[in-house]
Amino acid sequence: MGKDTLGNRLPRALANDLKLVGEQIRLARLRRNLSMEQIAERASCSVPSLASVENGKPTVSIGIYIRVLYALGLHKDILKIAGDDPLGHNLQDMNLTLKRRRASKAIPTRTNNE
Repeated sequence: MGKDTLGNRLPRALANDLKLVGEQIRLARLRRNLSMEQIAERASCSVPSLASVENGKPTVSIGIYIRVLYALGLHKDILKIAGDDPLGHNLQDMNLTLKRRRASKAIPTRTNNE
């Protein structure tokens, strides 16, 4: 096991999600009846790097993930990341509807003595 650094320490929920992504990639490879060696060659990465992808290791670069997805014919799936952003759209809509207004300048009133 490698050193525990900020690069490989994730909150449990994120680590679980990354493991799930790795498992899905592994299953996609197996459904296509392709060996790790074949995918690693097509993705221009090493077999240990592919194994790290399939194990959901957080230290693997996103470039390797994308090349593995490409080798599996699933590279368009990367476009789904952050594509549906309802919270962001709602915040943007709120900012568009909330127009900032300045307080009006106080106009001095005339008194009878002037």
